[in-house]
Amino acid sequence: MQQQQPNWKQEMASSTAGLIEALQGPDLAPGPHDSNDDTEDVSLFDADDEMPRRPKKSRIKHPIASFFHLFFRVSAVIVYLLCELFSNSYIACVVTIILLLSCDFWAVKNVTGRLMVGLRWWNQVDDDGKSHWVFEARTASAPRKKVTSEAESRIFWLGLVTCPLIWVLFAFSALFAFKVKWLAVVILGVTLQGANLYGYIRCKVGSRKNLTSLATSYLGRQFLQQTVAKEEQTVS
Repeated sequence: MQQQQPNWKQEMASSTAGLIEALQGPDLAPGPHDSNDDTEDVSLFDADDEMPRRPKKSRIKHPIASFFHLFFRVSAVIVYLLCELFSNSYIACVVTIILLLSCDFWAVKNVTGRLMVGLRWWNQVDDDGKSHWVFEARTASAPRKKVTSEAESRIFWLGLVTCPLIWVLFAFSALFAFKVKWLAVVILGVTLQGANLYGYIRCKVGSRKNLTSLATSYLGRQFLQQTVAKEEQTVS
């Protein structure tokens, strides 16, 4: 019994030392799993950094207004082009086109211009019975800043400018093709959509500026630049 006691103590000491070495061994060093965890943390932080950048993209804030801004006017053009293929009733075609043009005029004048680009125009009569045209644009000092988006602005102006030009082409084609029965409808389309185009251009340019004076000043600047360029060429 006396000879086995030191052996028991040595075994306990060696097992304790082995346990300590195991705890302090290379298993505590950062291995591949820990490095992968570090890379995952970096990717998550990168994703968090990218989150604030997403709202900077140009988004459509008023999808319903953008849809109806193009729906009525494009539908009127399509009905005008295809009505004779699907219907033999001239009255039904004319009534449908007039309804679409009227809905487009009301929607663009009263709803889509105010929501999509922050512009509006209307006519009011004062107490003396005089009629006044009012052209307004939302200023940068408004309480709600950056209400409109670039995507909505492009959609608005593209539809506002393109469709009146299409109706002008329809007017020339109906005139040269002697389609007299369609001239009234085409002239109505040019008038209604041209009125919205003129009104919003006045809102964009400014209610105090006249379009004729603006065009005159632009032509004057172009003429002055050409004159100065010719003089520089002659001097050189």
